[in-house]
Amino acid sequence: MNHLHSSDYFVFLIYFVVVSTYGYYIYRRKRSGVASTKDFFLAEGSLTWWAIGASLIASNISAEHFIGMSGSGFALGLAISTYEWMAAATLIIVAVFFIPVYLKNKIYTMPQFLLQRYNTTVSTTMAIFWLLVYVFVNLTSIIYLGALAIAAISGISFFWCIAGLALFAVVVTLGGMKVIGYTDVIQVFVLILGGLVTTYLALNLVSEHFGYGRNVWKGLTLIKDNAETHFHMIFPKDHPYYKDLPGLSVLVGGMWINNLNYWGCNQYITQRALGADLKTARNGILFAAFLKLLIPVIAVLPGITAYVLYKNGLFAQEMTDAAGAVKPDQAYPTLLNLLPPGLKGLAFAALTAAIVASLAGKANSISTIFSLDIYKRYFHKEATEKQLVRVGRYTVIVAMLIASVVAPALRSLDQAYQFIQEYVGFIAPGVLAIFLLGFIWKRTTSTAALTAAVLTIPLSTVLKFLPVWTNGVFPDFPFLDRMSIVFVILVGLMVLITLLDRNSKYLPRIIQVDTAMFRSSPAFIAGSVIIVGILTALYTVFW
Repeated sequence: MNHLHSSDYFVFLIYFVVVSTYGYYIYRRKRSGVASTKDFFLAEGSLTWWAIGASLIASNISAEHFIGMSGSGFALGLAISTYEWMAAATLIIVAVFFIPVYLKNKIYTMPQFLLQRYNTTVSTTMAIFWLLVYVFVNLTSIIYLGALAIAAISGISFFWCIAGLALFAVVVTLGGMKVIGYTDVIQVFVLILGGLVTTYLALNLVSEHFGYGRNVWKGLTLIKDNAETHFHMIFPKDHPYYKDLPGLSVLVGGMWINNLNYWGCNQYITQRALGADLKTARNGILFAAFLKLLIPVIAVLPGITAYVLYKNGLFAQEMTDAAGAVKPDQAYPTLLNLLPPGLKGLAFAALTAAIVASLAGKANSISTIFSLDIYKRYFHKEATEKQLVRVGRYTVIVAMLIASVVAPALRSLDQAYQFIQEYVGFIAPGVLAIFLLGFIWKRTTSTAALTAAVLTIPLSTVLKFLPVWTNGVFPDFPFLDRMSIVFVILVGLMVLITLLDRNSKYLPRIIQVDTAMFRSSPAFIAGSVIIVGILTALYTVFW
């Protein structure tokens, strides 16, 4: 039944009170520094490694994982986990090579890096573009999927769910990055605990359905036996979902472009570590990499479980629309509605925690870019710290209102996770090309960077729709392969444009790079080796 019992509301109330009270405590304790932009936007020097790691995961995991990734687990299987497991490896690279450059050069926003490395035009172009994507794609999709899931579980109106999530997130965000960072520790604990409980009970449900009683390990064996095709990480070319996850490209191609852009060049993510020292930042990122290994257990396995139960006669009504078409994104809400009172409240709190944490993190990044890279640069160059913080808070409210109004327009989505990945991937090749060449080649010119920024969307669009325009004459590449092709073209163009500029060889190195800052501690190296070893084992077993 799609409603919560009194015990569910009680569990959720405990979660809400704990998060709100702890957030208010952090805000009051640090109130003396609230007028500082570095404090409000970055929580400079205040976040511990475990708070940074938890905040990274809390900001990353949202309804698109619980709902969207479970839906893709229902349709594709374990292979969708490659986004999470490859992200763990990517985080190690970001910690070793990206973060030291940002911290060495006192970078607070990604547009600031572009300004320092290239020029105002490149920086402002990308700042405006990031703001549009963050508000109209990321923030909107998080609110939409979150409200959809909560409405399906609780029976509360979809529109009231949008309003409640937006309001809760605004309250958390207005306290600044310290409040977000430390409340994210609670959010991560709740979302992992609630997620594990949901997976545990779902596997028990499978075991009971096949007559083996409540046995989680038997349930795991049963879903593997009854959905053998859902337990392969690398798809052959004749696989029906090869276009979503094109074989080895997930290991050596576009997945790296997708992940390096997201984890290394994304204000929403890097902001968590930019206020810390290098050791603390690296340890926090490594902690996040370990947590990433767990996400498929709480997000993908429930989707595969729902698939097995659906194939065996359950959920026929819940998993299909009025026309009889299967709706994979209903997998997770359907499972949650089977949970007993109390535990359903815990799972409900876990989902809410994931959504609110992501909304707060995204809203804070939007306010950071707008306040520091747009408002201060073009509207009020003499703005005080207090004025910038005030503008940042207003920006949070406006961005959340816009996203809440736009969110209902996304109701036509099917597999939301894949949809978001594909269309965000239109910009990833250009952003990564600009950043990587900016890091490693001091001759790279602003004209070359601007060219990549302007062409990344048109090139991606042409490659996507050219097969339709030519009636199949032009090959229809999987979107991860399209990202690789666009990235190679843009890097080639940037190199050519730079070499044709005779003055490029005399450009000063504005971004400071010292090879010594890439050295890692023995503990960090040991942790990285463990993660790579686990990933190697996983891909070997489930190849």
